[in-house]
Amino acid sequence: MAADEQEDEDAIVNRISLFLSTFTLAVSAGAVLLLPFSIISNEILLSFPQNYYIQWLNGSLIHGLWNLASLFSNLCLFVLMPFAFFFLESEGFAGLKKGIRARILETLVMLILLALLILGIVWVASALIDNDAASMESLYDLWEFYLPYLYSCISLMGCLLLLLCTPVGLSRMFAVMGQLLVKPTILEDLDEQMYIITLEEEAIQRRLNGISSTVEYQTAELERELEKVKSKKTNLERRKKASAWERNLVYPAVMILLLIETSISVLLVALNILYLLVDETAMPKGSGGPGIGNASLSTFGFVGAALEIILIFYLMVSSVVGFYSLRFFENFTPRKDDTTMTKIIGNCVSILVLSSALPVMSRTLGITRFDLLGDFGRFNWLGNFYIVLSYNLLFAIVTTLCLVRKFTSAVREELLKALGTCAFKECEPQFVSCSLPCTERCGSEG
Repeated sequence: MAADEQEDEDAIVNRISLFLSTFTLAVSAGAVLLLPFSIISNEILLSFPQNYYIQWLNGSLIHGLWNLASLFSNLCLFVLMPFAFFFLESEGFAGLKKGIRARILETLVMLILLALLILGIVWVASALIDNDAASMESLYDLWEFYLPYLYSCISLMGCLLLLLCTPVGLSRMFAVMGQLLVKPTILEDLDEQMYIITLEEEAIQRRLNGISSTVEYQTAELERELEKVKSKKTNLERRKKASAWERNLVYPAVMILLLIETSISVLLVALNILYLLVDETAMPKGSGGPGIGNASLSTFGFVGAALEIILIFYLMVSSVVGFYSLRFFENFTPRKDDTTMTKIIGNCVSILVLSSALPVMSRTLGITRFDLLGDFGRFNWLGNFYIVLSYNLLFAIVTTLCLVRKFTSAVREELLKALGTCAFKECEPQFVSCSLPCTERCGSEG
């Protein structure tokens, strides 16, 4: 009976944590859509300034959405996700009756202690920077501004994480799309490959049937090999069933589209570096900018705005792909029916940090000229010329290096294979020519 009650209690806790994680993902989606919605709203207001049906779309609405996105991002990052984690790990204080209330009480106490710890760290840091900071008045000021300050620091960390993930993701996107799409069958015999892979599958299956169940290591190893062979067979069957236009048109078109988007992104960053060097209004924080619906922020009008939106979504998808491609976060990838609730919470926090930093990164790199609104535009580090310039330079250099490494890796592999084959062919005649004479000579000497 007690075990059933414990299972029901754990199920309720998991359900609450899952709900909070889902809400956090919804906030992340809102942060991603924030900048594209603002850009398209600005162009719509320019195109239809007097239209009665779009009067609801105005600057105050856009500013309100930015403030709400900042508010809910802070709420999820500093309250809801820590609550979900501590609630999941809590068991209730010793001596109290076990149950949901005891776990909620322990979680709230842990949250209060965490808030006091963070508040103390920030207050001490401000006291070290300013001699008069350690006063009660400064404590009230700190309470008013420490959350935006913390969010600014986390946004900087998110931008640095994007700087690490996005170039890797831009180069990794080609491999990911190559796995999702059907590649052209140039100089390939799919029937022969299917025949070979079927023989491999049957051979492994016979070995599995002949192995005793007591040899667990060999059985597990063969089962893994069998799964790989079945996966290859499924992929070959999919390639064989694909139509000619899907094989020969879709794959090259998608690869060319990815290459164009990546090239445009790097080109815009390079142009933004030049703007930063010659024009101080190119700084993310230095530009006051026109109001919503007063002027187009793109040189090419609606087409340019659509291109900016496509690039923003492309950078977000690339950053997520790059995040899970990094060796440090490789084991962090969620898997179907094999993901703990703690890992889900960690993934939600990571996605929230990346999505909250996306508008800042897009404006810092010059992907868009739309000014950051609300708390997003009050980050202190955005006004530092050297930080912004270094960020742009690092992004352009790292992205270029990742792409060069990606596109030259196949050439390098083929060269190494060719060199290895040539070396083997040069050495092989020597061994063949030496084998019989050496035997005869050794026999004659013997």
